[in-house]
Amino acid sequence: MAEITAALVKELRERSGVGMMDCKKALQETDGDITAAIDWLRAKGLSKAAKKADRVAAEGLVAVATREDGKGDIGAAIEFNAETDFVARNDLFQEAAKSFAQLGLEHHTVEAIHGATLENGSTVQDEVTRLIATIGENMQLRRAARLSVDEGVVASYVHNAVSPGVGRIGVLVALEGAGDKTTLRELGRKIAMHVAATAPLSLNTDDLDPAAIEKERAVLTEKAKEEGRPENMIDKIVSGQIAKFQKDVVLSKQPFVMNPDVTVEQLVADTAKELGSSNLKLAGFVRLALGEGVEKVEGPDFAAEVASMTAG
Repeated sequence: MAEITAALVKELRERSGVGMMDCKKALQETDGDITAAIDWLRAKGLSKAAKKADRVAAEGLVAVATREDGKGDIGAAIEFNAETDFVARNDLFQEAAKSFAQLGLEHHTVEAIHGATLENGSTVQDEVTRLIATIGENMQLRRAARLSVDEGVVASYVHNAVSPGVGRIGVLVALEGAGDKTTLRELGRKIAMHVAATAPLSLNTDDLDPAAIEKERAVLTEKAKEEGRPENMIDKIVSGQIAKFQKDVVLSKQPFVMNPDVTVEQLVADTAKELGSSNLKLAGFVRLALGEGVEKVEGPDFAAEVASMTAG
């Protein structure tokens, strides 16, 4: 069995909001696997992880850029990481993030952006190396995403922006079809704000990862058993909860945050009707939140270190 360290228990407690003893028990039951431990706590009805599991330690910025391209649009988003939030407030770091996002309009992957050339003649990889030497922190261009439509708009939104186009959450939304560009862009921005707030997992029900559904089904089944639900009713109960889960995480089916009486899907249909556009559709979205999936690295406990050095 993996060693259940105090640091591991502390991390699970911070991510789940659950007491230390329950966190230790969860880690023991899951052989020290943080993700599995969060699911174990949820199944026991103990965890607040659904609200807190996305807290991570990575710092830096997400940057977005868009460009009109004939009748259509192109949008790009990148995540540029550093070690501290102090660096994210540095002008050099912010300008670098913005320039990398602009390159993302032409280059579709992180690897391609790394090899792209900036206005000063340096490649992005060389520029990152230079910034590391200048600012004194490790940095990484970690993720890149791109959306485009031949007709329509790609709208963007940055949440917690520290300057135009850069912040902690960046969203792109693609609306494909005919219609007044100004109206479509405003609709796209509102949907992008919705995406920033709700973090949907997929655009449509058919796009939802089957693994995500099965994981949720397993958690809900175990939770129903813990609650003492009748064995012959568990499948029916869980199926109803899965249907609600899909509604909660599928963008087109979510109630629109600015008007919960309509779904996002209905909002697009209503706008299409107003514009007289028969082919308008929500074609895609991208949501990059700073530090998603980056494991937290615990720094040394300075007081404990000093105490150990002076003991005895």
